[in-house]
Amino acid sequence: MFHPEPMIEVEMIVPEKDILAVTRVISGQGVFQLTDDSQLNSGKESKNAEAWQEKAAGFAGLERRIQTMLQTLGAGEGQPPSGEPETMVDLDQMRQEVEKYEPDVRKASDQIGGDNKRIEQMEAVQRQLEPIAGIDVDVSGLRRAHYTYMVLGSMPAANIQRLETSLSRVPHIFLPLRQDKQTAVVWLAGSESNADILERAMRSAYINPLALPEGYNGTPTEIIQNLQANIEAARADIATQRQALASLRGALEQPLQALLWQVRTSRLLVDAIVHSGKLRYTYIVVGWIPVARFERFKQRVKQVSKETLVESFPVDRNRPAEDVPVSLHHARLLGPFQSLVTTFGRPRYNEVDPTWVMAIMFPLLYGAMFGDAGQGLVMVLGGWLLTSRKVKALRGLAGLGGLVIACGTSATIFGLLYGSFFGFETVIPALWMRPIDNIMTILIISIVAGVVLLSLGFLIGLYNAFVARDWARFFFDHNGLVGMVLYYSLLGLAAGLLLGSKMPVPSIVFTIGAIISALIVAFSEVFIRLMEGERPLIEESLSTYPIQIFFELFETVIGFLSNTLSYIRVGAFAVAHAGLSLAFFNLASLAGPAGSVGYWIVLVIGNIFIVGFEGFIVAIQTMRLSYYEFFTKFFTGGGKTYEPLTLNPSKQES
Repeated sequence: MFHPEPMIEVEMIVPEKDILAVTRVISGQGVFQLTDDSQLNSGKESKNAEAWQEKAAGFAGLERRIQTMLQTLGAGEGQPPSGEPETMVDLDQMRQEVEKYEPDVRKASDQIGGDNKRIEQMEAVQRQLEPIAGIDVDVSGLRRAHYTYMVLGSMPAANIQRLETSLSRVPHIFLPLRQDKQTAVVWLAGSESNADILERAMRSAYINPLALPEGYNGTPTEIIQNLQANIEAARADIATQRQALASLRGALEQPLQALLWQVRTSRLLVDAIVHSGKLRYTYIVVGWIPVARFERFKQRVKQVSKETLVESFPVDRNRPAEDVPVSLHHARLLGPFQSLVTTFGRPRYNEVDPTWVMAIMFPLLYGAMFGDAGQGLVMVLGGWLLTSRKVKALRGLAGLGGLVIACGTSATIFGLLYGSFFGFETVIPALWMRPIDNIMTILIISIVAGVVLLSLGFLIGLYNAFVARDWARFFFDHNGLVGMVLYYSLLGLAAGLLLGSKMPVPSIVFTIGAIISALIVAFSEVFIRLMEGERPLIEESLSTYPIQIFFELFETVIGFLSNTLSYIRVGAFAVAHAGLSLAFFNLASLAGPAGSVGYWIVLVIGNIFIVGFEGFIVAIQTMRLSYYEFFTKFFTGGGKTYEPLTLNPSKQES
């Protein structure tokens, strides 16, 4: 719950005759992440490995070709076969099967692609001819000019006079064919010997030449009509080809899906062999597996190969474990919060997994800033619609449904505490207090809540360092024990200034604590290098080192201050939320008396705006408080993703 799933490193020595049977278990179980051990191959074993690599490339190529055919037909990949793969199929036989289906699918696809390309070209010509559709000019005559430079195009009407002036000394013909206030369609002609001058004048006047289509004769209107007829004919041909593809889909969908899974299964089996080390008569297979699934996996391997030697090496969290894959295994309800964590970074194997903290903290912060019972219920309904996938356009956002439901539920609870229902503050009583009537109180509570959360971040960071036995980070890091002492000393001094004689602890205690901890923080790099046995203790020049430690200490203190004050936005948004609702009530009163149609229309629009726009802004602020204020106190990140070999990668944990 509090850490990534415990992992175990497994090393198997597999007899050559059993390698296929064992790799079938590896692929079928979907829990074993292979480690590339192919560097052991040399000599004859190296040639053997190259043969397997060629076979893997062949299967991968066939898999892509089958996927392309399925996509062309508009068919899905289907479901993977249950259980472990039966056997490896013959590559040449599969290639013949693919080549049997490809021509028909490719023919229909190529014809549709060619027709679509022709339609795009003809529509582009149509758009170019539309500005001169009303001009009675045979464009075929313009194309056949041999000794004359001619341009038919559109230009800003304001540039006509400038163009005529620039060409006053050059023999030419310039005819504005159609003109309005903004644009003019013009025809410019002159001698071929003056083509360079005419082109420069054309560019300076911003003439946009119109492309005259080949193969079409007559006036622009006649050409547009011919183009439209050809476009309709091409679309009819596309419809015919789509019907042919639909028929092909009915006939080929199931055979292609079965073929895909046969090829994919074989490709996975070959990949497993490729990543294994080959000795003379055995293979060495190394990888990672969750501890909870190891015994079942081992039993299955032994069932298919009694001679396989299986060794396991559990991984302690109190040692560096950068190479250990991280599996975050949570209940489905925590899935959205796990995604929030992995968006920021994947925790390392020996770090606390903050998903459970995020599942509590994120909705609480969101609800405190967006407290309204009615609007919260709307969010719950919206989250349910997302998770139900009933709205086709929103199916891509289904993963956010659980998060929206959690935040909406929290907003509803805080709305009851604040006494707010769709912005009305007289419908239900406040079970706690109304933020807009207790501004200073809610802001102070927000800061106190920030101190509590930052303290939790410090404690988790200390726990991570303790588990990893990283004592230098535990004691001397800016977010370690000495940083925590400095933070609380500064809080004590600030509280002493506010409370004066009412302060239970003498200010001298916090002053001494602040001075000592500040000095240790300033020279933390020296202490860390001393504990880790690194030399020299100071890498920088002695002349610049005092400046560096001053600014690092200054940055640390300012960081503590800004992190704490950042949580004031929780109370500020709670007040602003009530203020925004009040603003819409004022607008509604201008639209009509209370209870009128105009009054309710404004209130409905206002609530939609608040739920949509302000709800999104509050989500961003909640993420900021979680990521940049809270996570930075303990979260290192950079964990390696757990990617077991499986037939269906889409089912893997993200």
